[in-house]
Amino acid sequence: MEVSSIAGYNLALLENKSILIIIGFILGLVTILAEPAVHVLTNQIEDVTSGYVKRRLVLFSLSIGIGLAISLSLIRILYPGLQLWHFLLPGYIIAIIMTFFTPKLFVGIAFDSGGVASGPMTATFILAFAQGAARAIEGADILIDGFGIIAMVAFTPLIALQVLGLVYKLKMKKGGLKGSAG
Repeated sequence: MEVSSIAGYNLALLENKSILIIIGFILGLVTILAEPAVHVLTNQIEDVTSGYVKRRLVLFSLSIGIGLAISLSLIRILYPGLQLWHFLLPGYIIAIIMTFFTPKLFVGIAFDSGGVASGPMTATFILAFAQGAARAIEGADILIDGFGIIAMVAFTPLIALQVLGLVYKLKMKKGGLKGSAG
């Protein structure tokens, strides 16, 4: 945790702030792959769907979603005028609207994965990184901005996996997949 906090702090001090955002995205990609509960979830999804929903696609979708969550959170830290609700409110509205168009199987997977993605690896390593960055940015609040990252991590899988579900649905309509996604 200490190393992560120091890394976040030092990256936030750099003149080129985009490096912080890019490193945050990469950390989001990698951290979710190390999250134990994510592996359990993706294995269960592949087992329950008899291989219809591939574990690797779910992992890829989650990784991209979490990478974006970390990047957006760091942008929010860099620009203290941006509030957490500026991201969460539209995000949850989009996620809820998507539930009407996404196959039910993917809706369930998406909402399960929101809680799974914010597990021990994310809560320790990424949270410390964000708090370190917030310490280095004038006007940022270590508690509000640092802990807001967990809320972002919990909501992005809802959208990412529902997008995956919509892709599956479109492929089924074109005849590219066999079976039913709900």
